[in-house]
Amino acid sequence: MDGTLLDTEPLWGIAMERFAERLGLDLTPQLRAATMGNSSVDALTKMYDAALVPDSGRDFDGDEAWIVEQVLEIFADDLRWRPGALDALALVAAAEIPMVLVTNTIREVADVMLETLGRERFVATVCGDEVEAGKPEPHIYRRAAELVGFPIGECLAFEDSPVGAASTHAAGVPAVVIPSAIPVPPKPSHTFRTTLEGLTLDDLAAATNPARTGG
Repeated sequence: MDGTLLDTEPLWGIAMERFAERLGLDLTPQLRAATMGNSSVDALTKMYDAALVPDSGRDFDGDEAWIVEQVLEIFADDLRWRPGALDALALVAAAEIPMVLVTNTIREVADVMLETLGRERFVATVCGDEVEAGKPEPHIYRRAAELVGFPIGECLAFEDSPVGAASTHAAGVPAVVIPSAIPVPPKPSHTFRTTLEGLTLDDLAAATNPARTGG
């Protein structure tokens, strides 16, 4: 969702900058990159670590609620599609291929963004706070495959971040990777694109079996 379908990574960056100021921390490009695509717990932990916040001062629930408030305020003013994302969704829908939205974003925020995405496009949605552990762990993609009712190796994921791409690899699902903000290390199961523009059904078939096609 974030950075793949919707151009939200810069907006999340604003929220993280505000949180860094709250901690008295300078949000370096390296720290921002390290938190990109993370579950809220992982992102908060990295911010706390950088700010040297002791365990006794780590209010995960309270700080997550504060960040959610900031994010929803920012998203209300500026929520944009990534290039080619709408056409890609239409292509898959026209082929009657069921889609599951998979995101590390918590349900409260994802439900707001689904108003822009169109929740009717998806047979199910899985959020980072609804599985044992979010990306880069494999649980979220394994759950998505269960919900769609197909073996995970017959599914295809779309990702934009190193954390998300690592999750697909750990889960054993091939992925189309469109890096949005930072480079993604290559894996044999990944097919790279610079944009979703011009995506075809042949591209989907090739990406589902990258070993055979050399993708």
